[in-house]
Amino acid sequence: MDTPLPLDDEQTRLWNGHAGHAWVRSQALLDCMFQPFEDLLVDAVGAAAATRVLDVGCGTGSTTLAIARRLAMRGRCTGIDISAPMITAARDRADRARASARFLLANAQEHRFEPGGYDMVVSRFGVMFFDDPVRAFGNLRRASRDGAVLRFIAWRTAAENPFMTAAERAAAPLLPDLPARQPDAPGQFAFADPHRVHHILSDSGWDEIDLQPIDVPCSFPASGLDEYLTQLGPVGVALQRTTEPLHAQVVQAVRAAFDPYLHGTDVRFTAACWTVGAKASPAWTPAQAPGNV
Repeated sequence: MDTPLPLDDEQTRLWNGHAGHAWVRSQALLDCMFQPFEDLLVDAVGAAAATRVLDVGCGTGSTTLAIARRLAMRGRCTGIDISAPMITAARDRADRARASARFLLANAQEHRFEPGGYDMVVSRFGVMFFDDPVRAFGNLRRASRDGAVLRFIAWRTAAENPFMTAAERAAAPLLPDLPARQPDAPGQFAFADPHRVHHILSDSGWDEIDLQPIDVPCSFPASGLDEYLTQLGPVGVALQRTTEPLHAQVVQAVRAAFDPYLHGTDVRFTAACWTVGAKASPAWTPAQAPGNV
């Protein structure tokens, strides 16, 4: 069942506003960009022989649906996200595909999951946005049976991912009010520090924690570059509020910043990420969860 979401929360407002609608419009482009990570998670589900999988921050549902296809009749994958536009798109995709997937519109940090209902929790770039990550992962532990597998992918540092910050760096002289990245605040690079990630997981009921750096080649058609730089990320949000002349200036400056990534008909870059694994500690009890979730 969907959970009512407080619209005074910054992340809820963001992903139910321009950002959420932009991700729906750019669904095909983003699925293409992040296909290698979807493949990694689908393979991880197969290796774990999981049958009840939760996909956190599922967006428009690509990974959830891919896992559902992998499970076929052996199990089920559930996706959860705070973005109503994206969950609506995901449900539409599932209906068209007649997939054995379900989608929840809810905040995984607070949602009242059935205790012990999942034997694997996965996420493709969906767990860095919690305002209280220890509480969130405690809630996910509560939703998992003892020994359940956790596997997610998160970005390493902004410095190691110049493609991901190219638009902001190029636009900054023209858009001085662009929000600065805060290292530990909810956002794309919130899990860049491996020690912080380890502490979050160990404090929320997970053990056998393992973080491995991966550098993954990614690409998408060059025909999608203008869509990427004008719709997505902090620059995409800021461009919705600019005048037409300034909009044109920013687009020109930002487009030039992506020249090093253009290779024929493709945009190519390397994504510097963590692949994070853990298991639900049998010694943990729900009473230990922060706030007793």
